[in-house]
Amino acid sequence: MRAARQILAESGDTSASIQAIAERADVGFGSFYNHFDSKAELFEAAVIDALEEFAQEFDERLTGVDDPAERVAGGFRLSARMADSHPELMQVLRRRGLAHIHSGKGLARRALRDLQVGIASGRFTPVDPMVALSALGGTLLSLVELRFARPELDGDEAAVNLAEMVLRMLGLPADDAHEVARRPLPDAA
Repeated sequence: MRAARQILAESGDTSASIQAIAERADVGFGSFYNHFDSKAELFEAAVIDALEEFAQEFDERLTGVDDPAERVAGGFRLSARMADSHPELMQVLRRRGLAHIHSGKGLARRALRDLQVGIASGRFTPVDPMVALSALGGTLLSLVELRFARPELDGDEAAVNLAEMVLRMLGLPADDAHEVARRPLPDAA
């Protein structure tokens, strides 16, 4: 799985041979089939593993944050920082994340929960949560792409500005969105 994640992060190319993957993982060719039936299954598992790791980082940092708007803003800001602190993970997300926006795994599941809580509580405008998830996921992936395509930009500032825009899109008044997007992030657990 580690070898597959490295390949996805480096190039996104899933055409590597099973032999090349096994060599990179320092295991025998036959060992591959003890765990996976195909390369497609391996690469899919590697993406899901990366998405789950990504979501666990958020869970750890945002524990105790109950405001769904603050959770959304925090997610954008943490993502921008993870481009530096977890580049391999974020490259996998960059290259394969779009296909998993609605997967029900990793961050998508948690973001959908936060959207539903925000809508139910009146914090967010009533909209179809899956449509809102598409907007959040697409914007988040654009932020990740921006962090790698334009590393000279201030990633924190870009994330704050995008978080503010997303919160306004979800129905927060401008002043509230501005304040929430700039709240201090919780310290790492």
